[in-house]
Amino acid sequence: MEAISIDVVSDVVCPWCYLGRQRLEKAIDNVKDELAVSVTFRPYQLNPDMPAEGVDHKKHLAEKLGGADAVNRAHDMLTGLGQQDGIAFDFPAVKISPNTLDAHRLLRWAMIEGSEVQSRVALALFKAYFEEGRNVGDRAVLLDIAEAGGMDRAVVSALFSAGADVDSVKGEIGMARDMGVSGVPCFIIDNKFAVMGAQSVDVLTNAFREI
Repeated sequence: MEAISIDVVSDVVCPWCYLGRQRLEKAIDNVKDELAVSVTFRPYQLNPDMPAEGVDHKKHLAEKLGGADAVNRAHDMLTGLGQQDGIAFDFPAVKISPNTLDAHRLLRWAMIEGSEVQSRVALALFKAYFEEGRNVGDRAVLLDIAEAGGMDRAVVSALFSAGADVDSVKGEIGMARDMGVSGVPCFIIDNKFAVMGAQSVDVLTNAFREI
């Protein structure tokens, strides 16, 4: 059986990245009898200058998208798309736009424990933020997610306190930008080919087969 690797460059507060993650899972399922696919989540920050405590979500989005009406239109569209991909977006529940550096540090440590652990933690981060309105910039929330994903809570807490991998994650984000990644999700296949955006399941499936 042929094997391919997929690096998913994404941010945990990007709704299109959540959609992309769900569609990727369906595409992988489509080729499971043809290809062995390994997936690794890589960091990206849409708002790297966000303060550590985050900012008011509704105000931030209104400033970014051009007003409350534009935000509502975007949320309505995403809610509809989410229903098609098994996502119960609850945008009114989201109160904080967080800094996601710590979330990406957690994903890095989850990756060390194995792709299955990282996949569980990545899904839990998306679900916590977009479906439950939890602040994924809050270390207490991140520790709960880590523990539920099978990671050692005390070890993760110690890594956070020690400032572990801050520079490594920032460096990896910088590397993605240097490679030309300007928006997420971006699926990098076999370190050679890039598929940008939350493409349809068919587009991803066909890309895997062609490559």
